Parts: sequence; C-alpha cells; structure tokens
Amino acid sequence: MKNISILGATGSIGLSTLNVISSNPDKYKVFALSAKSNWEKMLSLCTEFKPSYAVMVDPDAAAELQKLAPEGVEVLSGISAQNFIASHKNTDYVMAAIVGSAGLASTFSAVTAGKRVMLANKESLVLAGSLLINAAKKYGAQLIPVDSEHSAIFQCLQAGTSGLKKVQLTASGGPFLNKKLHSLGKVTPEQACAHPNWKMGKKISVDSATMMNKGLEVIEAHFLFGLPAQHIEVVIHPQSIVHSFAYFTDGSVLSQLGLPDMRSAISYALSFPERHPSGVEDLDLTKQNDLEFIAPDMQKFKCLELAYSSLKNGDSSPATLNAANEIAVEAFLENRIGFLDISSTIEKTLLEAPIRVLDTLDSVMENDRLSRQVANSVIESSA
Repeated sequence: MKNISILGATGSIGLSTLNVISSNPDKYKVFALSAKSNWEKMLSLCTEFKPSYAVMVDPDAAAELQKLAPEGVEVLSGISAQNFIASHKNTDYVMAAIVGSAGLASTFSAVTAGKRVMLANKESLVLAGSLLINAAKKYGAQLIPVDSEHSAIFQCLQAGTSGLKKVQLTASGGPFLNKKLHSLGKVTPEQACAHPNWKMGKKISVDSATMMNKGLEVIEAHFLFGLPAQHIEVVIHPQSIVHSFAYFTDGSVLSQLGLPDMRSAISYALSFPERHPSGVEDLDLTKQNDLEFIAPDMQKFKCLELAYSSLKNGDSSPATLNAANEIAVEAFLENRIGFLDISSTIEKTLLEAPIRVLDTLDSVMENDRLSRQVANSVIESSA
C-alpha cells in the first residue's frame, strides 16, 4: 500500500489521479491533498478519501474548510504546508499537478526528500530543469512524467536508449488547427479554452491553442531524456491516439497508443514498473477514423518557435519564456490583450530580459520575478 500526496487535487489531473486510486483501493491510499482556493471541492474530496492532511494555499479557504472538515483531517494553509506534505516521511509518491511556476517549490521539496514524483507540472523542469534533474540524482528521487507524450516516450525507452536518434512529440493542434492566421486576432478566451479532445483548465487550454504547451513539452523532453533541441520534433496528430514516437538509428520507430484519457499515463506513473487497471477503455483501431500527422505551421504557432529558440539560447531563456507566457495568458483571459498578443508579448520579453545563469533555486525565483515585471511592462506599453 503506497501513500499518495496530490498537489493540485481539485484540478483535472488531480481528480483523474483520485479516480485511478479509487480503482485500486488495495494498492494506494490518499495521504494528503492540496489545492489553491476551491475549499468546497476539497471538502467533498476530504469526505470521500479521508486524507491525513488537506492543504489550502489560500488562508481564507483553509479557514472555511476547517469549519466543516471531517474528523481526522488536519487542515493546513500556505505554500510551506504544500512543501510539508510533499516531503512528509509518510508520503511515498507525489503527484505534482499544480499548474505553472506555483508548483516549483513543492516539486523541489518532493525531489529533495527522495520521493517518486509523478510530474504533471512541466513548468518545474522549464524553470529549473538542471537543478531538478541533479537533485533527483543526488537524493535518489524518481521523476516519472505524466504528460501523455512524455509518458509515451518513457514507456518506449524502457528497453534502453541505445541507438536513440530522436523523439517526436505529438500535438492535437488545439481548437484553431484549421483556422488561418489572420482570423486568430479576434479569438475569445472562451473559444481558446474549447479544446477538441481534452478537458483541461483555462491556462493549459490556452497554451494548447497557442501550442505553447507543446513548446514547454519540448523543453521538458530535453531535460527528461537528455536530448538537444534538434533531436526533439513536434508533429500534429489531431486524433490524439498516438502519444509520441521514439526513432532509432536502425530505422525502427516505437510509439505508444491509447485513447485520449490522462488516467493511462497517471496509472503508469503510479504502478511503474508494473501496470495496474486505470479505468480507461481499450483502444479499438477499427473504430477510429484515419489517423493524421501534420507538420506544425511555425508562423501560425509562433509560441512553439519561441520555445525552441529559448531552449537553444539556454540558461534563463526557457524560464523567462514560461514567466512571460503565464503573464500573457492571464492578460488574455482577462481580455486585456488579444490572442495573437500572447506570442508578441513573449517575444518582446525574451528580447528585453537579460539571460542569466540559474544555479540556485533563489536565482530561479528571482529570474521569474524579474521576467514577469518585463512582461507586464511590455503589455502596459502596448495598451
């Protein structure tokens, strides 16, 4: 029986993780849950799963939860409390599912405590990839990817990396795959969040629409698999059935297929090196339409191009890219900038922000703060 702590329990990945745990009650137990402010949903989860700890980052939300929390559930608040449950001696595995840079501190706490970290928070590697990878080696932590694309590659490489030539990440193309670039200027937040295949939060849905999500995944793949940018490709696959490819020097290509359901990757991260039931239906290719594979239009999906550029520039560039993207997406969702302004804001921020060496967690956080300042200034100056 493994004790699981879920960071970001009320989000889509967190809820899917709880669904997988429910399917395997003899193998996993919910030890701790965390969320930002949705105390009503957290109350429901506490009532169902009876964790030892429930953490609300927002202190007011924690106070509301405390009033109604079931007996035996200790309610904590703040970022330090998330770090506490991530590194707790009774935590075996940590699901790192907090979106954005907000998830870095707790992910780092889990890694330095030597936990198995099921990584759904790709931004942690984008911000502090070398630090996290080195810390995992030092403290004996396991980093197991939960993004379906990286999980696919991880699975394909279980026989080893001998002869690995390149990897290819598949992308759905988002809701605007078949729209012309000139028509995207009037896109609304509601349209950008209407993903055709996946049910996700607003921020990651917008990232999918701009293909920044895939750009961040390219950077994540660089750190997870030790590959340079030129050996990490992206191909658009609208059906989201093939979850990535690994190409080898002998001409062989390995891929992992499955229905577009995150529970498959979550279940694998929980059960590795075994496989346990996930609740996902079997894939029947005879019932699928033709599978398409399309090269991405880098002019239309400028964010993907910027992600590649930042990875090639190295040092703080990927972290600055992430900070600028978070600021720009927030501004778009608040109708302060247009959809196409997201990429232009990121590009200008990358040009204006100095490139720094990030060799400590403090330097990572300081770069994130300064990059956000630059991005906000870019938005204000263009208003």
